[in-house]
Amino acid sequence: MSHPGNHDEARPGLTIYSRIECDADTMIWLCRMGWMALLLAAGVMFAPSAHAQAGTMGNVGSPIAVCVSRVQPGDTVRGVFAHPERFDCTSKQSALGSGDFWILSAPLPPPADADAAIRVRQVSLWQRQTTLYARSADGRIVGQFADEVGLGQRIRLGAVIEHRFVPAGAPFTRLLWRIDGAANLRGIVLGPRLATDTQSIRSDLLLAALYSAFAGLALGLLVYNFALWRVLRYDFQLAYCGLLGCLLLYAASSSGALAWVLPAMSNNRRILLSYIMLCGGMATALTFCACFFEAHVLDGWPLRAIRAASATFCGLAILLMAVGAEHIAFLDRAFSVTMLLSPLVVFAVLARAWRRHSVYLSLFALSWAAPLTMLVARSLYNLGFLPWSFWVDNSTILAMSLETLLASVAIAYRMRMLSHERDEAVRQEAISRELADTDPLTGLLNRRAFLARAMSSDGPRTLMLFDIDHFKQVNDTIGHDGGDEVLRLFARLLRYHAPPGVLVARMGGEEFALLGEDAMLPDVDMMLASVRAVRLPFDLRITTSIGICHGPLVDENDWKRLYRMADKALFQAKAAGRDRAGRAQPLAIAA
Repeated sequence: MSHPGNHDEARPGLTIYSRIECDADTMIWLCRMGWMALLLAAGVMFAPSAHAQAGTMGNVGSPIAVCVSRVQPGDTVRGVFAHPERFDCTSKQSALGSGDFWILSAPLPPPADADAAIRVRQVSLWQRQTTLYARSADGRIVGQFADEVGLGQRIRLGAVIEHRFVPAGAPFTRLLWRIDGAANLRGIVLGPRLATDTQSIRSDLLLAALYSAFAGLALGLLVYNFALWRVLRYDFQLAYCGLLGCLLLYAASSSGALAWVLPAMSNNRRILLSYIMLCGGMATALTFCACFFEAHVLDGWPLRAIRAASATFCGLAILLMAVGAEHIAFLDRAFSVTMLLSPLVVFAVLARAWRRHSVYLSLFALSWAAPLTMLVARSLYNLGFLPWSFWVDNSTILAMSLETLLASVAIAYRMRMLSHERDEAVRQEAISRELADTDPLTGLLNRRAFLARAMSSDGPRTLMLFDIDHFKQVNDTIGHDGGDEVLRLFARLLRYHAPPGVLVARMGGEEFALLGEDAMLPDVDMMLASVRAVRLPFDLRITTSIGICHGPLVDENDWKRLYRMADKALFQAKAAGRDRAGRAQPLAIAA
């Protein structure tokens, strides 16, 4: 039984909501896929009965009606066959509790080929040992015994136990099971069917395709997300990798494939591993839920509830590993109740995400619609509120196949949005850094940024200091707004004449600076002439005085000497009548 940099392009007001609006087509597609997944899951979970699915995949063959009776002292196989009246054909098997039982089938239908072998298939359940007897029309009885290890060796894909009988002259007319040590968690003999060799082989092939597709999908997503986690380090990626790993192991155990790989493993141990992997899957799924949403969405009690549920599943997994074989009935009930309560935690999280306007709510809800539907249906089935069917019993793989497809889209979209957020943050940081380094009036480097970059210069440099002549008169004539415009025009002129690699800065007030290699700096006479040619309001004209000094620039002391000498040359130019340049003696370069 399957168990378990250009700041002109910046948009400071841009939010993630506007980015989502740009992806409306993606969201519409996700909505459609989510509803399809939900409807498909609901149709699978609430199929009318196992009879409607005969002849498909693991649910092959003709159903067999059975009746049950407890083993009594002195019972013999022939004696039990001879008294069918002692069997209860109306009570629900799971209501009879644990113990040892006889299960008698109704008379078998006449076979189409009296010489063909028959295969008796039943759901794998928690039992210590099983003996199946087949009585033929001539009264001959044959039996096949299997303990826990033997049951594991009889597993077919879909976690179906199969016994094969070959008639010897007369067809088989009735079957009798002797079940010892039945935990009777869901039933004693569940879903018995009569199949042919061809039907059994076809079932294995179809289920092998289903499980292989799921395993390939999950393994591919596991490798992909783990590789991305190594680069991006998002917590939800690592949680999703853990979930996929648990699901892969669960698929191997619950499908019965693990019994083929490890034939010495007992069937009950295989079932126990399925429980443990489901517990691990639930814990990692809840952790994924906690990591997927924004931090502000789940702060407080929702996060504590998720952690408590995850811890409960981890505790159940530890108990199952430690004492599962001895207390499986109690732990199964605890597991089923916890499984049923887990969606309440998730729904509470979704409600909180809705109230706090999480942008990831739709992605999560759509990708997890099928698993949540499966979780509720599977829990109701485990607790006896839904009848058994092959698809409910194997719903985990189907629902998680849908989930992995949709969740991979959701995770890709989530990472795309995180990438947008990161790029926006980087751009905003670059803008902030640029604003911090830039004079807001002229757009040139401010004094602090200019000095920081000047200190990183390699080799001797030439410093040109500019000071606008009689700038106070400019302000008095055209006002401070006009004076600001003069400063902007002067800054534009410097930027125009300064080639790449030359630093341009406003040092403060009406003082500006150029710093670079001597050969790269603009011609002094050309600069003076260009300033004279600048047209201002009221036909006002301006001039500038320039101080120049060449020297080494290795540390702050070099800068102070260079600046002091250039400033002295500037003062001399102003004293000589302005609108001219003064050049200081080059500073000596240390040997």
